[in-house]
Amino acid sequence: ARELVRALRRRWDAYKYRFVPWLALNLRRQRRTLRYIPERSQDKIISDEDVCETLLKTFKALFINDLSRQADILALLPEVKCQYLELLTLEQKPSKVTLCSHQNQHVFSPEEVLYNTLGFTLSRDRSSLVSAGMGVFVTKGFVPKGAVVSMYPGTVYRKHEPIFFQSLGNPFIFRCIDGILIDGNDKGLSRSVYRSCSRRDQLGPFQMSDESWLTASPQNPLAVGQYVNNCSHDKAANVCYQEFDVPRHFPVELKQYLPNVLYSHDIESHLRCVVLVTLRDIRQGEELFSNYYTVVT
Repeated sequence: ARELVRALRRRWDAYKYRFVPWLALNLRRQRRTLRYIPERSQDKIISDEDVCETLLKTFKALFINDLSRQADILALLPEVKCQYLELLTLEQKPSKVTLCSHQNQHVFSPEEVLYNTLGFTLSRDRSSLVSAGMGVFVTKGFVPKGAVVSMYPGTVYRKHEPIFFQSLGNPFIFRCIDGILIDGNDKGLSRSVYRSCSRRDQLGPFQMSDESWLTASPQNPLAVGQYVNNCSHDKAANVCYQEFDVPRHFPVELKQYLPNVLYSHDIESHLRCVVLVTLRDIRQGEELFSNYYTVVT
């Protein structure tokens, strides 16, 4: 009986943040775990340009690190191929760089690429909060205030799209300020839906989204934001969520690292992403804690 009660308690602790009556009763008591903004337009810690710049910098580094595997893509984009070979030349400074020569060079892990590019690495591990399950830690390096430190992966649903069955017992559904939902669950029905949508949108060799965050070895090491836990009275928030719509000019060859996909195939809509931005400097060994709720005052 005790084990049953404990199991039910764990389920409730994970689900209560999605239970509207509980939220209504507890919002006022949990002021420290809330983030208040004066109006929706001010829900930005850093500019969209800064977010885009960080993602492009990271994705380009990942692309160059794995350049030999991108041959099919580069064959269709000769101008882009020249640009990346020039970047590789600047990094390695050889007399001549080709895809063939790159095949014999050391390929870094995604975590190493992240450290070499942004100066930190992340990992999922047991949270320091009791009964919180997994959490996200800065395992190496340093993250300055106002930096993109993670991304929230998952299938993106608009208000009218069906998510009832995916939401049952699912603590990984993130609600944006405008009502858009992102399902960051990497298991069960949510996992199947994401994979189906991702493969539906693929255009020849061009992947429009990243499926690898569903595995233990994501090719985009930033795509662990769904495991960041809510802050508590003892653990103050050090990151916050910021919504970001991927611009139409985002390079097609780098979309393979975007850990989000639209539930409905709609080429006219911007892809919604959510990044986590640091509220203060975060050092090696610290766990990331967020504010689950943004209140527009």
